[in-house]
Amino acid sequence: QWYQRRVRGSLADQPGDGAFYGPKIDITVHDALRRSHQCATIQLDFQLPIRFDLTYNAPDGTEKRPVIVHRAILGSIERMTGILTEHFAGKWPFWLSPRQVMVVPVMPMFNDYATELQTKLHLQGIVIDTDLDDGCTLNKKVRNAQLAQYNFIFVVGEKEKTSGTVNVRTRDNVVHGEFSVEDITDKLIRLRDSKSNVDTLE
Repeated sequence: QWYQRRVRGSLADQPGDGAFYGPKIDITVHDALRRSHQCATIQLDFQLPIRFDLTYNAPDGTEKRPVIVHRAILGSIERMTGILTEHFAGKWPFWLSPRQVMVVPVMPMFNDYATELQTKLHLQGIVIDTDLDDGCTLNKKVRNAQLAQYNFIFVVGEKEKTSGTVNVRTRDNVVHGEFSVEDITDKLIRLRDSKSNVDTLE
């Protein structure tokens, strides 16, 4: 009842599925293909305290045998990473993304502004890169960032440098328009801290 009041899920008995040393609770999740994966688990271990001869002094002065609780929140880290990678199809939500922002200057003369932006946002804990390849056109740089699955792409030129702004678009080519550096920094921090699976700028 406690679980069902707090979690959108259901409990089911799995006869014969307990560990040899005690009962356990397994948390099963479903990926984008509706395949089930057992990830988190909480297990009670009555055997190890006996093997290690563990005791504690109870409030009544007697010695009691403790129970060990085994807890694995993600199960196997590798398996959980694989599940998340498949679930998001490589399009990581902003808070999990290893490629959050790419800054694209429209011309080499604005590389310094792009680098300045990178420094400012990096200091705020944002994962941000710059594409300073002078051999690529603007469209090619934007396309490369989209294919690399950067959540947001900042395009900067003369107007943005003069006004201290950035022009924001997404990897899905949704154009959000112009934001001040302070405003977009605040929005990205809120988005990251919200741990939302939807990249919205609010």
